[in-house]
Formats: sequence, C-alpha cells, structure tokens
Amino acid sequence: MKEVFMTYKLPDAAVAKIEQHFSVAVGTEDRHLTKEEIIDGAKGKQALVTLLSDNVDREVIEALPQLEVIANYAVGTNNIDIAGATEKKVKVTNTPGVLTDATADLTWALILAVTRRIPEGDRMMRDGQFTGWAPELLLGSELNGKTLGIIGFGRIGMAVAKRAAGFNMPVIYHSRRQKSPVIEGELKASYRSMEGLLAEADLVTLHLPLTEQSHYFIDEAVFKRMKDSAYLINTARGPIVKEEALVSALENGEIAGAALDVYEHEPLVHQRLIGMNNVVLAPHTGSATVETRNRMAEMVADNVIAALNGDTPPNWVNPF
Repeated sequence: MKEVFMTYKLPDAAVAKIEQHFSVAVGTEDRHLTKEEIIDGAKGKQALVTLLSDNVDREVIEALPQLEVIANYAVGTNNIDIAGATEKKVKVTNTPGVLTDATADLTWALILAVTRRIPEGDRMMRDGQFTGWAPELLLGSELNGKTLGIIGFGRIGMAVAKRAAGFNMPVIYHSRRQKSPVIEGELKASYRSMEGLLAEADLVTLHLPLTEQSHYFIDEAVFKRMKDSAYLINTARGPIVKEEALVSALENGEIAGAALDVYEHEPLVHQRLIGMNNVVLAPHTGSATVETRNRMAEMVADNVIAALNGDTPPNWVNPF
C-alpha cells in the first residue's frame, strides 16, 4: 500500500477519504515542522501533504526519491521548488478557487476594521478606557463614494470588486491584462495604469500572486505616489510589500493606514508595525472558515488519490 505523510493534520473527513486508499501518517497537530522533520516523516512515502508555511525546497525533494506528489493545502505554491519537483517528475498540486469568497470577505473585514478603527475601540473597551460618548471619539473614514483600487484582478480581486457595490464605491483596477468590457461592466470596474490607480485610489488592496516580478512590487516609490489619506490592504502575500518601506510610509504620513493578513518574514511581524494604532494585523486567516478549509482538504484528498492512482490530479500545477 502506498503511503502519505501530512506535515499537519487536515480535517477528519479528508484524512478518512485518503485512508480508504492509502496509509496516512501525520507529523503534528500543534506546530510547524522543520525541514529535517519533513524529510524524516516523508521518507519512504509516495505523497507529501504540505502547508504554505512548509519549506519544500530542492533539498527536501532530492531527499525523497520515492515521492510522486506534493499536495499543497493552499492555492499558492511559492513554498515549493516547482522546478526541482518537475525535474524529479514529482507532481505538485494546490487548492484553487475554493478560498475566493473567504479571502474576499476578510479583505472587506480588514477594510472596515482599519477605516472605522474597530480594533482601537475594542482595546479601549477591554482596557476600561471608555468614559462615555464624545463628538470626536475614534473618528474614522466613510467608505461611501470612496474609490477602491484593486491590484491583481483574478478570482479574488474580482470577488472583492463585486462586494464594493454594497458600499457605493467606484472600483478601479490594475492587472497584467485588462478584462473584457463585459466583465468590467458586470463588476462596474475600470482599468487604470499603475500610476493612475495610485493617484485615484482611497484604498489600495492587493490580490496578485507572489512571483519574481511581484516581489517588492509595493515599495517606497509606490507609497510616495499614493494619496496621504489612502489605506493599503494586503491579503495576498507578504513579500509583495517591502515592509520597511511600509513602516516608513506610515511613520512619515505618506499613507493613512494599513491592514495586513500576510507579512514579509511571516510569522514574524515588523516590530514597529505592532505599535501603530493605524495598522490592523491579522494572522494569515484569509481562508480561515470551517467551510473553506473543509473544501480545501477535500481537494487535497482528491489530488493525492488521483496522483497515486496514476491519474491526472484535478489541480496539477506543473504538468510534465
């Protein structure tokens, strides 16, 4: 019987589904494994189920010559050496599509949290600092009529745009390719150059994948072109934003605030961000709903079963 190693326990239904076909071993339920622990756990096994936080580099892949598939429990695969896996004829799979709504919802939760200063109010109440209503207490910014700028207009970016209608917000976007007039009409979204978007947007939200080209896509020059009343939202990938530049922009008043779900050196957070009241910090919870995580786990199970049975996995990212 073929064997599967999971670096972290997935929802029970997905584990049970895989166990109908193969033997399953689980690394841990309470912490992330080191690279050495991943290698030790996956030795002799044909499938490796990983988290986005697992570093599956060339060293790991070469240490596991029997490996047939790496099934990532995420839509992104930047934690895996795709070229190295392809060279060794190891299939890599992901879980696209199912986390679109959850991530779009969290984006809007962060937008509301930072513009209406909700975490500040929560801390005030818990610390016993609220002494009664006051005319200028925690004044925030309205969303009605403000311009939403979306960078990266794939599934998640478009889902974020769709939700903007409820706030009566004009939507502008920038991506590698402009969408068709039909899609733009349905979403009431208008294409802009990067420069045009930064000049117009009251909120800039990021929804592009992490690639060599998008690393530090948001840097000092970008912050200088944004409105000083604008907010940055990032639920994409941490290294898309040059964090030191973000800190400087916030400290210098180049932008009004930021709300982040991902970080450049995750799980570490820049210490100066932690002390800023105009910054909302979330612990990478874009897909963190029961429904979404269960659907993701189901996709992992389907990918593993197909790959180990010699079939084409539904979400194969490195066809060879």
